[in-house]
Amino acid sequence: MIPSPAGSIPTVPIHPVNPIHPMISIQGIKKSFGDLEVLKGIDLHIEKGEIVSIVGPSGAGKTTLLQIIGTLDKPDAGTICIDGIDVSNLSKKKLSDFRNQHIGFVFQFHQLLPEFTAIENIMIPAYIAGLSHREAKQRAQELLEFMGLTDRASHKPNELSGGEKQRVAVARALINHPAVILADEPSGSLDSKNKEELHQLFFDLRDKFGQTFVIVTHDEQLASITDRTIHMRDGILENPEILETLDNLDNKTE
Repeated sequence: MIPSPAGSIPTVPIHPVNPIHPMISIQGIKKSFGDLEVLKGIDLHIEKGEIVSIVGPSGAGKTTLLQIIGTLDKPDAGTICIDGIDVSNLSKKKLSDFRNQHIGFVFQFHQLLPEFTAIENIMIPAYIAGLSHREAKQRAQELLEFMGLTDRASHKPNELSGGEKQRVAVARALINHPAVILADEPSGSLDSKNKEELHQLFFDLRDKFGQTFVIVTHDEQLASITDRTIHMRDGILENPEILETLDNLDNKTE
């Protein structure tokens, strides 16, 4: 079970609104794998503090786009700016540092390291960022308390429930106070109760800390409550009205 955040709030800075530029600005992004063109010129702007969902059929390019936003992959063409920084111009070392300090990731299957405890998993990105053991542990303990997992700190992933694992994964994503959280099917492996509570957690975090969320999902309920839903099909962004028309035409020809 994922409780509503209450009581002690972690010392996470609120990310201020910058009126000059959006939090994420993507222009002309293209990506191919061999002869397969996956992204065909994506233009997208996401404001600070927005919770945006990206939806579309399998193979639409959603995860590839998310990986490029997260600097885990590079586009063949186009530019991407995050919080005013053109990440396409960063060296490999600076890009790695930027990713660690500015972007948090939440995956469908949590990706926790099985040999480490919950608190140790949360602390890993802080160590990479150069924090001392004391400061990393303090931040991790605050996040565990915020997530209602204080009594699970010393448990390894195989001793946690599905909902608990995903909360630990969210805490790990938050440890370095990122401005942007990227989530790929974050509730795909959860039951309906934990799913709803995880979705609410995203909004609670945004409201308290001003973070921007970009969520790839097939979950219609989650997409319906986000601030904005981006529809993708065949490597391009689609207008919802156009998608509905295309679906109607497809149905008529069947």
